[in-house]
Amino acid sequence: MILTRENYHSPEAYREYMSASRYKDFCGSLGIIPCEARAMAKFRGDWIEEPTPAMKVSSFIDAHFAGSLDIFKAQHPDITTKAGCLKAEYTHNLEIIKRIEKDPFFMKYMAGEKQVIMTAELFGMPWSCMIDSYHPGVTIVDLKVMADLRKSHYVKDWGQMTFVQYYGYLEQAAIYQEIVFKKTGERLPFYIAAASKEEYPDLEIIGFTQGDLDDIMTVIERNMIRVKMVRSGEDEPDRCGECDWCRSTKVLKAPIHFSELLTRIG
Repeated sequence: MILTRENYHSPEAYREYMSASRYKDFCGSLGIIPCEARAMAKFRGDWIEEPTPAMKVSSFIDAHFAGSLDIFKAQHPDITTKAGCLKAEYTHNLEIIKRIEKDPFFMKYMAGEKQVIMTAELFGMPWSCMIDSYHPGVTIVDLKVMADLRKSHYVKDWGQMTFVQYYGYLEQAAIYQEIVFKKTGERLPFYIAAASKEEYPDLEIIGFTQGDLDDIMTVIERNMIRVKMVRSGEDEPDRCGECDWCRSTKVLKAPIHFSELLTRIG
């Protein structure tokens, strides 16, 4: 299967390629509860997740910098009124874009090749990534639009952490770097170009040490042993019991003790 921007997120692509987001479907992150059963439902094409309003905001800004905003609007008519104007909940996107474009340093990182798709074999499986801003031979940049860049996220047994750790963007950084390395032979630094959705948007260019990426890649390699067993049908997928898929397919068999209700990460 040849990946394009149009089919990159399709069920067919999900079945053929692993990616950072598909890895997190199976393995989660410090702040994301994994669900192998939901991941396999997506793998089979039984479960398709609709983008949330927060995801649409980020995708809107991604599309602007990729030069494909008109296509995005056509694909998501629910973000505009009948007159073709943006609905109120999306107008702040334009302010975020204006703030980003006012910052020369930020824009330098966003000036690479847009939405570059790469594929490579990792851990005996085909993987893919789509790079927001690729500077060949120089760096890999991913654009993130978050509610608040400096919010502290708490995870039981782990403590306070940044959004980068909480949402598994460290894993994404390591996977993207490794795919580019396998494809080009160049191990490039990875940066997050981050903007907040606050009334006065915050901006940062966020980097990683090579040690950060090497350490998390060791964890990913270990986790992929289990992922490959589940995807191949060698082992049954575990249910998280928390996600939409688990709730929609849940079959009660016995009462639970009230203490079992405390299962969430935070």
